[in-house]
Amino acid sequence: MPVKIRLQRHGRKGYAYYHIVIADSRAPRDGKFIERIGSYNPNTNPATIDLKFERALYWLQTGAQPTDTTRNILSTEGVLMKKHLLEGAQKGAFDVTEADNRFEAWKASKESSVAKTKEQLVAGKQADAKTRLAAEAEVNKVKAAEVAKKKAAAIAANAPVVVVEEAPVAETPATEEVVEEAPVAEVAPATEEAPATEKAAE
Repeated sequence: MPVKIRLQRHGRKGYAYYHIVIADSRAPRDGKFIERIGSYNPNTNPATIDLKFERALYWLQTGAQPTDTTRNILSTEGVLMKKHLLEGAQKGAFDVTEADNRFEAWKASKESSVAKTKEQLVAGKQADAKTRLAAEAEVNKVKAAEVAKKKAAAIAANAPVVVVEEAPVAETPATEEVVEEAPVAEVAPATEEAPATEKAAE
């Protein structure tokens, strides 16, 4: 029976994660399988891989053929490296202890590189957050200035018009020349004429 190491899809639309399974190559992709040996979640950065190392190595040594994606996963986790070293030990190139030492050295370098990558990702996220925060602060400053201008204009438009009254200038009344008319001499009433002295008696 041709056995394959492949992925079995799970999850909702747009957010898929996968089980790593040992299955008959003739079975449907999401159908019956022999054994589940791990999971793979590509939605995180870096991708999250949970693998049963010994079982994956066992199935590889038994002749199970991985698909392209699962081959990359097994290579990342070091299963292919371990298989290669064990085959070298079987051929007499070096002993099993040397194979284990080489694998541990490779694993340490791999973990350090992964940790460095994660640190770079975290630093990049922090730098992006700072940049966005600074840009947002600048935008807020511009908006605050515009709002202050609008408020000042509104206050100026609604303010009552204050008329500054000038202090009245004290006008000195024009000196009218009073022309005193000379009093009109009162004319003495006409004296009754004394009756004409009667002519001498006739």
